[in-house]
Amino acid sequence: MPVEWQPVRQSRTHELVLQSIEQRVFAGELRAGDRLPPERELAPVLGVSRSALREALRVLETIGVLVAQPGRGPDAGARIVRNPDDALGRLLRLHFALGSYSLEDVLEARVVLERSSFEAAARHASAEDLDEAGALLVRMGAPGIGVPEFNDLDTRFHVQIARSSGNELTSTLTSAVRESVRPLILRALEAAPDWRATAAALNADHTELLRLVRAGEGTRAADLVEAHIRGLHGTLVDETPAS
Repeated sequence: MPVEWQPVRQSRTHELVLQSIEQRVFAGELRAGDRLPPERELAPVLGVSRSALREALRVLETIGVLVAQPGRGPDAGARIVRNPDDALGRLLRLHFALGSYSLEDVLEARVVLERSSFEAAARHASAEDLDEAGALLVRMGAPGIGVPEFNDLDTRFHVQIARSSGNELTSTLTSAVRESVRPLILRALEAAPDWRATAAALNADHTELLRLVRAGEGTRAADLVEAHIRGLHGTLVDETPAS
């Protein structure tokens, strides 16, 4: 059934456009994969300027609800998507940089989320999911791996375990929280006096974590991932000057 669009009031126009689109999402009239009408058609239907419409669409793109494909043809225009990981991670990283959350806040959030995800993964993860995590570990153990690549693979390993837990929200939150401190963890790894020894120790933890999940030992995996997180991330908290 086609979506029925209604004009919006002119005050704070782009916010009212957002409300109009949100209402249709909440009502189930717009779903992931649906394409919005072209700007030249949607703007007059809503009774707004194309610039106000573009501003609203940019906001939706920033928060990961919409993707805009420029150009012409069947794939051009704005499409509703479900891709919250990158958007939420970017938002959380900005708020962390602005001081909305402390390093200790992020540390404790990581501990809670990852204890839960490793326990659940030990019960629910498929062999295929865990094989993907194992492939990441192989790449992390490659001789001569650089710190940036290791840090990226480290993040992907933890997120993969969260995804294998069967809880999409836990996966998204784990990704966002880990992403928010990626630059700090990268700097900590780069400052390690013996990078090879540091990488070997972290990989030993990762290997044991994966073994415990495969064996269904969720409690032990949760305890180890907490110690693992408090190890490197905890040093960042300890090094933060008291305010």
